[in-house]
Amino acid sequence: MALKRFGVSLEDQLLEALDKYVADNGFTNRSQAIRFLVEKNIAEQKWQCNHIVAGTIIIMYDQTRKDIASRITEIQQARQELILSSSQYYINHNFCLHIATVMGSAHELTALSDRLTTIKGIKHGKLVMSRAD
Repeated sequence: MALKRFGVSLEDQLLEALDKYVADNGFTNRSQAIRFLVEKNIAEQKWQCNHIVAGTIIIMYDQTRKDIASRITEIQQARQELILSSSQYYINHNFCLHIATVMGSAHELTALSDRLTTIKGIKHGKLVMSRAD
């Protein structure tokens, strides 16, 4: 593993934002945060290349709105070849955590996630992927 040192110049405002990011995310130093951000960016670019990936789609929604659960089911059934498993966890009287384990091309999973997380009434949604080929 080669380690190369080089200087990087940043504007004051960007440097302050980086320092806040380091503190907010518990990084030991700026270098660790920059490494993380570069690796994350490279991984996300690979996802755009349509590699086979596996991951999860996490959705938090108000379970008292029955139309949301039925819409999630409808979308998942239409793309069942991508769904490995699907679970619901009832967090409290109002909120449900829905987790779908998925596998397919990065493009397909991103499109599926976009359809699920943009359902009207979804409080939070996120896709997490890792290369699987």
